[in-house]
Amino acid sequence: MRVLLIGSGGREHALAVGLAADPSVEFLAAAPGNPGIASVAELHPVTATDPAAVAALAVELGADLVIIGPEAPLVAGVADAVRAKGIACFGPSAAAARLEGSKAFANEVMAAAGVPTARSFACSTTDEVRAALAEFGAPYVVKNDGLAAGKGVVVTDSLEAAQRHAEECGQVVIEEFLPGPEVSLFVVTDGTAVAPLMPAQDFKRLRDGDEGPNTGGMGAYAPLDWAPADLVERVLRETVEPTLAEMRERGTPFAGLLYVGLALTPDGPKVIEFNARFGDPETQVVLALLDTPLAGLLHAAATGTLAAHPPLAWKDGAAITVVVASHNYPGTPRTGDVIEGAERPGVIHAGTARDAGGVLVSAGGRVLSVTAIGADLAGAREAAYALVDGVTLDGAQYRGDIALKAVRGEIVL
Repeated sequence: MRVLLIGSGGREHALAVGLAADPSVEFLAAAPGNPGIASVAELHPVTATDPAAVAALAVELGADLVIIGPEAPLVAGVADAVRAKGIACFGPSAAAARLEGSKAFANEVMAAAGVPTARSFACSTTDEVRAALAEFGAPYVVKNDGLAAGKGVVVTDSLEAAQRHAEECGQVVIEEFLPGPEVSLFVVTDGTAVAPLMPAQDFKRLRDGDEGPNTGGMGAYAPLDWAPADLVERVLRETVEPTLAEMRERGTPFAGLLYVGLALTPDGPKVIEFNARFGDPETQVVLALLDTPLAGLLHAAATGTLAAHPPLAWKDGAAITVVVASHNYPGTPRTGDVIEGAERPGVIHAGTARDAGGVLVSAGGRVLSVTAIGADLAGAREAAYALVDGVTLDGAQYRGDIALKAVRGEIVL
């Protein structure tokens, strides 16, 4: 199988590692990729959000399968352009990707499908925002209606901060706060059949103890031994299958990766958000534990044959990833800092580049996603932080408490 992977971040490097390990993959290309991906794939320059350019590259390379990593190309219609060339593509159509591209649309779909989620209001005026915030009270949840690279959500007890975020975004969705631990569930689907992956938990806040500003994610771990045994089955029944049915009913079937962000509330799991692609950094730990060949699984979803795919197999043990971010992240990150110690197995590149002299330097906010497997969560945690200790990056920021509560048994439902 000849595979083209679209994207340049940590999620794509993790996908590339998984694809390169699949014996069915005879050729792997990535566009535009990053220095880490370059170790396992042939890189090609392309504007990932340009449907015509991506489709042309897929034809040029003779790709049998195109896998789209980030959300922006999906919303831009890249998957549609690739499929129009007769090439299998893992990723939803632009119409289906609205589940991530518009929070208001996702809430509309969930309401029609009877999916358990937060009550919400779509707001575009100051008066609407004030009324919605007053209706729900603190803590206030304000979401940018469009794509915001994982940083469009503010959860705050400050009415002033909530109003300010709404004003900065323009079109927003304001929701009631959902209490309980948060969980990410990835579901591979061809629009009808589903293959749920292992649930994971990520860490959105910048600093230890869930303090500081919201980020795109500062770490993750799996499995979740503390989660209810029937969690996946219940979410498939109450959320995923009704949502997929509603999307089919609308004439815009969703095929690709449905990311279900959940809060495990006292009333059961409720949806916080949908994404239309693999999440970052949860992908790093979920794929590290997946024993089923990745390309074959994604090809089955892209060709409508997922129902015939064998059950998924998983490795024993646990996986943890710790994100190493640049100075000033999640504000405007400082870039160009030299990185040392990143050329080792388990160190996933997210925001890296080569300078004119070929030296590895920082090139984004989240620079590396340092990932390790262990016999148990404690062992994986020790191994991950040992890898982090071997990385040198001036001004680096990372959390020291990824999976710590789970290791200590402190997560209470």
